[in-house]
Amino acid sequence: MRATSALSATVIAATALTLPLVAAPAAHADDTPQGKAKAPRPPARMSTVGGARLGQPGTQVRPKAGAPALPKKLSARSWVVSDAESGEILASHNAHWKLAPASTLKMLFADTVLPKFPKDRKYRVQPEDLQGMGEGSSLVGIKEEETYSVHDLWNGVFLRSGNDAVHVLCAMNGGVDKTVRQMNAKARELNARDTRAVSPDGYDHPGQVSSAYDLTLFARSGLQNADFRKYAATATAQFPGETKKDKKTGKKKRGSFGIQSTNRLLTGDVGIKPYPGIAGVKNGSTTNAGNTFTGVAQRGDRVLLVTVMHPDQGTGLEVYKETAKLLDWGFAADGKVTPVGRLVKPGASGAGGGQAGGTAQSKSARAAAEQDGGSGGVGVALGIAGGVLMVLGGVAYLVHRRWPRRAP
Repeated sequence: MRATSALSATVIAATALTLPLVAAPAAHADDTPQGKAKAPRPPARMSTVGGARLGQPGTQVRPKAGAPALPKKLSARSWVVSDAESGEILASHNAHWKLAPASTLKMLFADTVLPKFPKDRKYRVQPEDLQGMGEGSSLVGIKEEETYSVHDLWNGVFLRSGNDAVHVLCAMNGGVDKTVRQMNAKARELNARDTRAVSPDGYDHPGQVSSAYDLTLFARSGLQNADFRKYAATATAQFPGETKKDKKTGKKKRGSFGIQSTNRLLTGDVGIKPYPGIAGVKNGSTTNAGNTFTGVAQRGDRVLLVTVMHPDQGTGLEVYKETAKLLDWGFAADGKVTPVGRLVKPGASGAGGGQAGGTAQSKSARAAAEQDGGSGGVGVALGIAGGVLMVLGGVAYLVHRRWPRRAP
């Protein structure tokens, strides 16, 4: 049995809240369906970080007797199904294909910047803070010369995928260029070698790429942070509005408006129900990236991470449908597949080695996961949202996970 220690956490679904939800005064690029074009072919050779099989094009899976078949009609160019606790990759498809990440790159931004500022710190937005955002950027609705807490800004990043919130946090962090340099350094630290960040928010730029493997690493790293878990799992929140003069009293007054997560497996949408046990993480959509998504979910004592990049069929909701199918498969395949690779730990060599996906790797990953304690921040058992029950559609889910401790 996997050794875990659970802390509880909270998410309030849209159906569980009475907060008034009104549209944020923002353009929202993340909801635009993408046009169809002839799908490119993956490279013949890709990175072998995490295992030799992960560098091969096409689908990688090693079923045992009685294993369920993978879902049919998956159109994503790249995807990864992994165990969030052991790091074992249960199946993959072009795991290391370097593709445009869209707003899923905000997970790396959060990994880099979230630990830097206390949630209650206040910041007054300057006009120059909001300059340089791409045309059609997704926005939460930040206004110049208004003051926001760091907590407000992260709600804007995680729920509304607000590039304006990202740019304000960058201003607090010393600027966009400095933040992007730090993001790339963080990616190297995490052994996310397919990733090159050019923008902090995932907006399309030449040369900006990541992979399903790397995005999964970013999610797994972020989930070590209690605040990251809470923001990623929050479905709705109130966001500060603009200060205006009250017509009756003549006094200045600042209201708020409701915002809702753009993660459709968390909130639901037409034809999509909230996924049972979902607890984040991040979605994205741009012209170059198509639609991208990384999600974490729990069923029983098993926690899975699934990343899906650029489905080539359906609407913008297809990424959620394919993610849900892969989550269903991953839970059904528990104990019925031999891992095809692993999620490497921060600072590890990342070399695949001859055992990638083999029985020896599986045993070593489990052994590492079962060790108590931690080393350098690794090995801490954590809940999905820091100390309270997570409620989705009125149903409580307890989610726990652990980094495998670095083997001696």
